[in-house]
Amino acid sequence: MKIVIIDYGAGNIQSIKFAIRRLGYEAVLSSDEKEIRKADKVIFPGVGEASSAMQMLREKELDTVIPLLKQPVLGICLGMQLMCRHSEEGDTTGLGIFDADVKRFPDSVKIPQIGWNQLTKPVSELFEGVDQGDYVYLVHSYYVPECTQEIAGSEYGKAFSVALKKDNFYGVQFHPEKSSKTGEQILKNFLKL
Repeated sequence: MKIVIIDYGAGNIQSIKFAIRRLGYEAVLSSDEKEIRKADKVIFPGVGEASSAMQMLREKELDTVIPLLKQPVLGICLGMQLMCRHSEEGDTTGLGIFDADVKRFPDSVKIPQIGWNQLTKPVSELFEGVDQGDYVYLVHSYYVPECTQEIAGSEYGKAFSVALKKDNFYGVQFHPEKSSKTGEQILKNFLKL
């Protein structure tokens, strides 16, 4: 199986690579359109600020490649947020894969939110073997409000969407590569899709 992690300069790439290796697979880092299109599975990571990450995607012309992919694609953290229509962070237009907008947490809660949150209402094959109340690890100041494409929720000051799905595209706000056994199970499920 060919697994490609999109390399565009805004990723927590090594920890994802190690997590995949622990599952018995190797992942290739690439920003090459042909290589990404040939992959069986694509992981779209992201750490950093939305508008500069989107600019890096545009410079590598990946903003036009990612929405057209046909194989399973997993957006992680900022990767998931960039798959949405718009982010309040830097007033950024996203890839428009998910019909959702990314909002900043209100000042009434401590941001960034760093730590473990419980999953609520996990559905879809991505969460096979994962239970309501299992913990995942998050680091974020922006979130996706509850929406129709939600496949799992969580709560921080308010309920929000922590995982999304549309067709072959999946997105998780949390870091599966840092979410212990639960995250490992979710990565394993993604690689089985």
